[in-house]
Amino acid sequence: MTGGKKWKARLEYAASLLYPARCPICDQLLGTGGLRMCPACARKVHYLSGPLCCQCGKRLTDREAEYCGDCLRGQHVYTAGRALYEYEDIAPALYRFKYGGCREYAGFFGRELALQLGNYIRSLAPDGLVPVPMYPAKERRRGYNQAELLARALGRELELPVYPRLVCRNRNTRPLKELNYEERVNNLKKAFNLSQNGVKLKTIILVDDIYTTGSTLDQVSAVLLAGCCEKVYFVTLAVGAGV
Repeated sequence: MTGGKKWKARLEYAASLLYPARCPICDQLLGTGGLRMCPACARKVHYLSGPLCCQCGKRLTDREAEYCGDCLRGQHVYTAGRALYEYEDIAPALYRFKYGGCREYAGFFGRELALQLGNYIRSLAPDGLVPVPMYPAKERRRGYNQAELLARALGRELELPVYPRLVCRNRNTRPLKELNYEERVNNLKKAFNLSQNGVKLKTIILVDDIYTTGSTLDQVSAVLLAGCCEKVYFVTLAVGAGV
């Protein structure tokens, strides 16, 4: 080990003593063993697995064949996408990541996405990642956009460019969890604009924290397809039940 690497290792060890790592799922202390999450969470948190909807990646029920009920209800604008977890498995962690100031979770989740969905992402040959934008005033209040942090972490892992300002959110919409499907679609109309002209990309992957009905991703995809690219896919941390 060279002198520079020795000092880096010592600094990292000292930092781990002063600011011990916590499990990003349950927030319990991990100690200095280099664990990514605590053993209990490693046993109970499972990656989303098939059979999955061919379009949105949700787990299919026994009554569904290739597409879930949400995707059968209406045609999506995006091409397809995948999620990493079921929402219920990581709901507390997502809440801390979004609202609790735990922006350091982005590194863990970015690595998890790269490890589990890296091959899927590479198979799409994307030109870059685009995080779903947040309304500027809301982002200033929160201090960060969790989708942008996640996209940057994933981009570092897979060596993909990130375009955080390609699309802007120009209207502060109502929280989607309060709305049904039709209300979500109307709520998001004309909420996004392309903010950078002259950018031409073939394939883009949108990055967000959670997928429910896909209404937000559809609206952002429509803006991208109309202005700068040919295909839009997505990856999210979690997938929740539709409404």
